[in-house]
Amino acid sequence: MTAAEYNCCVDEHADGVYRFVLKNIRSEDKARDIVQEVFARVWQKARDIEFSRSKSYIFTAAYHTMIDMIRKEQHEVLTAEIPEYSGFTTLGPEYSDIHEILDEALERLPAIQRSVLLLRDYEGYSYNEIGEITGLNESQVKVYIYRARMFLKNYLVSIDTLI
Repeated sequence: MTAAEYNCCVDEHADGVYRFVLKNIRSEDKARDIVQEVFARVWQKARDIEFSRSKSYIFTAAYHTMIDMIRKEQHEVLTAEIPEYSGFTTLGPEYSDIHEILDEALERLPAIQRSVLLLRDYEGYSYNEIGEITGLNESQVKVYIYRARMFLKNYLVSIDTLI
């Protein structure tokens, strides 16, 4: 990949990668850091990457970098004292922001289900492409997406969620 092709990759894919990472980890600063690290890795390996496969490489690198960061944070949390979970919170009658309800529902999904669902429904990747990015086979991707959608369906139609 040439420098011009690299710049083209940054222009075309930076926003999509940022959205994907942000939806998964819910932190703008961490999402920016991951995107920056991904494009730094791409620059370092630019000679080895074909321009036609750069999008797949970028999203794969973002996914793996994000997973590494999540695992590192989980390890840090395990060493600290974990407070007891007090149960579900209910929303008051004045509450009407559907985006926050959807974001909360997405947060409740396991990381792998959230990732494959966002790659499919937000970014528009095919099952095959998602498998390449996550290292799963196509049937595993379909199962995770199905389970995520069923959880969201049940969660979002629950009366406790809407109250």
